[in-house]
Amino acid sequence: MKKKNHVLVTGGAGYIGAHTVVELLNAGYEVTVIDSLERSELRIVEGIKSITGKEFSFHKIDCLDASAMKSLFEANQFDSVIHFAAYKSVNESVEKPLMYYQNNVGSLMTLLEAMKQYRVRDLIFSSSCTVYGQPDYIPVDESAPFKKAESPYGASKQLCEHILEDMATVGIRVASLRYFNPIGAHPSGLIGELPIGVPNNLVPYVTQTAAGVRAQLTVFGNDYDTPDGSCVRDFIHVCDVASAHVNAIQYLEDLKAGKVFEAFNLGTGKGVSVLELVQKFIEATGVNLNYKIGPRRPGDVEKVYANPEKIVKSLGWNPQYDLGQSLKHAWQWEKKIHGLS
Repeated sequence: MKKKNHVLVTGGAGYIGAHTVVELLNAGYEVTVIDSLERSELRIVEGIKSITGKEFSFHKIDCLDASAMKSLFEANQFDSVIHFAAYKSVNESVEKPLMYYQNNVGSLMTLLEAMKQYRVRDLIFSSSCTVYGQPDYIPVDESAPFKKAESPYGASKQLCEHILEDMATVGIRVASLRYFNPIGAHPSGLIGELPIGVPNNLVPYVTQTAAGVRAQLTVFGNDYDTPDGSCVRDFIHVCDVASAHVNAIQYLEDLKAGKVFEAFNLGTGKGVSVLELVQKFIEATGVNLNYKIGPRRPGDVEKVYANPEKIVKSLGWNPQYDLGQSLKHAWQWEKKIHGLS
């Protein structure tokens, strides 16, 4: 049997990164993980090992550290890279735009320098549906033009994709996965999202409110042009997001030599409003939720959900979990964090 490739995963102790490492290890890949641990913890690394029963190499490295990155590539022969390492909060990016450009764009450029020097050509990039801004039509497909980003986070992802398109002309082969809204946790309850401080994403705030960590959830806006006035999103289980990365690696591995930059929407194709999600959480878990309606939040897009036909057809990927399961798994993880029964 052919030996599986060696994959470098940057930001591999983060939320989506950790779940993807599980999928890679279970698929037989050799994996090296790097993470600065600025926004994660070592217990996530241990959780990955507990789930898979497999060892992997972990290094505490910041992707902005060019010297450390060079040493890493010098010591290893990587076949491909999955690049997760980035800040990801829309709200925080509005408050700290420079930090987002320095980290998200700078880390990619440092990584690409190392890949180019050590002749590693295959890259799976962690992108976002925020690259579309508020699209002219939904469900949005990959042919939709980039509109003005609603936040510096979205703009940083747009800029990264432009850089990667240019790099594809000089030999880097790229599959860019544009995530919609990853939620949930591993069904084992051993890994999940670990927001630092007050969560910026909806579901961790929902579960923290349900656990009593937060007094109340605020739904930002009920006067949007949507069925119930709240923002509409495409929520997808994090394990489904993770499995798509394995398919994307296999997709690049199977390509003949040549230049490629391919973007894929990674979503379910179903639009769900914030208020619908709140009600679904109550229904799926039996836990009541204290919430109120607040004003709109800067940087939020009114409504967006995916047309996932391209990823289904090209990568042979399909989501396995529904919204109720996603919310149950998120709640299971939240209870584990706080020792709740």
